Amino acid sequence: MTETEASGSQAMDHNISEETAKTANDQPGMKGIDTDKELGRLATHLMPHILNLYNCEATALDFEIYASNASFEDPLMCAKGVKQIKSAFYAIPKVFSEAKMGEYFVQEDETAPGAGEIRIDNVQHYKVWGQAVDMRSLIKIQVQDGKVVRHEDLWDKKPLWTRHTVRVPLVGRAAEGWRRFNMLVTHTIMGFGKDPRPKH
Repeated sequence: MTETEASGSQAMDHNISEETAKTANDQPGMKGIDTDKELGRLATHLMPHILNLYNCEATALDFEIYASNASFEDPLMCAKGVKQIKSAFYAIPKVFSEAKMGEYFVQEDETAPGAGEIRIDNVQHYKVWGQAVDMRSLIKIQVQDGKVVRHEDLWDKKPLWTRHTVRVPLVGRAAEGWRRFNMLVTHTIMGFGKDPRPKH
């Protein structure tokens, strides 16, 4: 890293600390965050964007938290790259009349400065066909170089079905293929990650 890059990194880190870390203590779900660590400060920077994604308030700016090759996966879809991730979250209000993350608790496990795993134990509230559905979830976010590289949403805190997590690998492969297919269909319907027009 050059002296200029280091200076820029320190400036970004300073902004995270001053502008977002100081408000984290006001949020009950952020009490477990250690803002003395870089990953802790980064978590306070990421959470407003994560909340926007799950509360159907996402804009193009919210997806800047992801690395260009980031992945997102839940029991329904497997997204590769930022454009597919956009399609996955922009599709939520098309499926549910209401969607919102309720109570949450955030923890971080730093493996190196600006890298590690952020875990969000949360309850998601949905309304579909007039019926309210509450679901507990564990969101696992892998961070490298200050960017999200993998985002997993484990419904009911259960592992995703893959060839490595089920007893019959063929069933796991089928589940993986179905999630990829479902993502491709969603990506096409949502205009290949096209950002919606800003609301006036």
